[in-house]
Amino acid sequence: EVQLVESGGGLVQAGGSLRLSCAASGFTFDAYGVGWLRQAPGKEREGVSCISSSDSSTYYTDSVKGRFTISSDNAKNMVYLQMNGLKPEDTADYYCAVFWVCGPDPRYGYWGQGTPVTVSA
Repeated sequence: EVQLVESGGGLVQAGGSLRLSCAASGFTFDAYGVGWLRQAPGKEREGVSCISSSDSSTYYTDSVKGRFTISSDNAKNMVYLQMNGLKPEDTADYYCAVFWVCGPDPRYGYWGQGTPVTVSA
């Protein structure tokens, strides 16, 4: 019954910005960590960012630190990823996910259909 619906992806030039949104349902939103995964064509899936439900601490993979910002609105069951200074290597399908562990070795159990992000040089 867990549902995660991403939106906000698109085509943008290098240096541009996008804001991804995730509408979540089917679970107690503020009892879990939430975050984002991405997978580029021909590459492995990686954790991008997450925010912990326990202490609101955040984690970002090194490649996006200083450029991406994760936030959540628990009252609305929404998660966001503000992406600035986009680079071609950010091109991927982005997925919202429920995280059991938020950190450099994340654990997650659910994710949505994804929203594509394409960054042109």
